[in-house]
Amino acid sequence: MNPDKRKFIHSLVFPTFFLLIIWLIKISEFILNTDFSTFGVYPQKVKGLIGIIAAPLIHKDFHHLAANSLPFYALGIGVFYFYNKIAYKIFFMLYLLTGLWVWIGAREAYHIGASGLIYGFSSFLFFSGVIKNDTRLLAISLLVVFLYGSMIWGIFPFDAKISWESHLTGAIAGCILAIYYRKQGPIRVKYDWENEDTEEPLIENESTDMPENK
Repeated sequence: MNPDKRKFIHSLVFPTFFLLIIWLIKISEFILNTDFSTFGVYPQKVKGLIGIIAAPLIHKDFHHLAANSLPFYALGIGVFYFYNKIAYKIFFMLYLLTGLWVWIGAREAYHIGASGLIYGFSSFLFFSGVIKNDTRLLAISLLVVFLYGSMIWGIFPFDAKISWESHLTGAIAGCILAIYYRKQGPIRVKYDWENEDTEEPLIENESTDMPENK
């Protein structure tokens, strides 16, 4: 099998598995006619500590889950494809840092959903692309931002029903990790034209002593 194809297939495994888990959890809520929201992050309360682990797995409703699924999948594949050797470290550090920071400083409410991870992935890929000057990483992140243009407003407290704190902390964590892992991951592809010397060679006019025709 082609190495790139094998690498791509491998990048699908974990994002697919994670999506399967959160969909099964939501379906279980529906079947049991219950609500797992109380397992979300509740800032500065002992009962809210479990949310650092549980919150990204829980969603308000199927609409909330569906809205998070596609961007998570696209960005997750990007991280696991380009950063396959350290992708699990990136994922779990984003997971824990976002949840912990929300628990420390967010407003009093139950914070749930995988959107913090989405913002973390997007921020990580974007800033990695800037730092490495890699258009492939930038393109993935900008594509998601283009398709889900409202993402940029998600880090501001415009809607009390949205955990903008998760979005903001996820974005900050992604930026920090992009700087921390700046020396790891993909190497920017250099094209032939970048190595070409485009300067014209300098030709000096030499004077020669030629006998005059008389």
